Amino acid sequence: MKSKKPSTAAELAQDVMHRAARIEDRFHAYREKRARKRGYAVTVVPYPGYGTTEWVRVLCRVLLTRNPRPGSRAAKKMQKRSESVRGWRSFTSVPINEVSVTIAINGYETTVLADRGGVVDVQLPMKLTPGEHIVRIHSEDSEVAEATIYVISPTASVGLVCDVDDTVMVTALPRPFLAAWNSFVLDEHARVPTPGMAVFLSRVARIEQGMPVVYLSTGAWNVAPTLRRFLGRNLYPQGTLLLTDWGPTHDRMFRSGRQHKETQLRRLASEFPHVKWILVGDDGQHDESIYAAFEKDVPSSVKAVAIRQLSNGEAVLAGGRKKAEEHSKAGDAPWVYAPDGAGLAAQFKELGILPD
Repeated sequence: MKSKKPSTAAELAQDVMHRAARIEDRFHAYREKRARKRGYAVTVVPYPGYGTTEWVRVLCRVLLTRNPRPGSRAAKKMQKRSESVRGWRSFTSVPINEVSVTIAINGYETTVLADRGGVVDVQLPMKLTPGEHIVRIHSEDSEVAEATIYVISPTASVGLVCDVDDTVMVTALPRPFLAAWNSFVLDEHARVPTPGMAVFLSRVARIEQGMPVVYLSTGAWNVAPTLRRFLGRNLYPQGTLLLTDWGPTHDRMFRSGRQHKETQLRRLASEFPHVKWILVGDDGQHDESIYAAFEKDVPSSVKAVAIRQLSNGEAVLAGGRKKAEEHSKAGDAPWVYAPDGAGLAAQFKELGILPD
């Protein structure tokens, strides 16, 4: 007996979706139903976006969150609902799949759908002037959340892309216990910034006025609020966060962090063909090979590469390190290596990338 073929696009999508993704969707639907019955509030968590004078990329996540107990520490700290999504609470909050989200900016308003994890990542055509703009976002009966959109000037020629784990903060992420501790327990006060890296990145971000700054990480969107506060508290330059969503995808059991970085780099090169990117990472995971492959494929989009060298102990936790010589000849862009931001800055100054 022949099986019945899917008759609609929705049925076809469901048919080809990975089994793990279908299980996750059912689990999310169950949690959403229970959370709504218990009176959880719809909450939009906004993330900084970017764009050009012709379009903007808007990023946010829609969750169901529990109201903090009156008089509790969380209630006293919270000024907006999105600020209650901290630490481990960001992982226990319930994402709302495929919910309608309204986006308004400079008098323009549109409605889009969040994805399976409650994430909105949408590019909207829009005429805007270079500089910072505020986008207002809400869903159902949520509070209106505000996020900054960095509109890049058509004349911009230099941009900055920086890794997060073991580059701007010391995390030893591959070690499972520390990964869980850093993600679920520690707040931004307890995370350790990499020595000299904030000063180095700030100097790089001042090479050109209004240059795009992007923090590219394999971390989950759940940690974005904590990461933003960490960057601000430690005086890193403001910029867009490009994170990912944990869990299965339509066609595989686990998401590929490496593929996420490669995809985002190529997207940036396509969106800003006139920009040469300064790529900053570390030698403990895949940053070197990812940056080398990107430079090989799109050499006109790379101005320089700066790699922070992990200590011997950090390298062991990160699964070893690559030899610098393997990637230093990927193209014409200079590659520099140093254990901290001061060493990277000194070499950039010698190369004439950083002004005196």
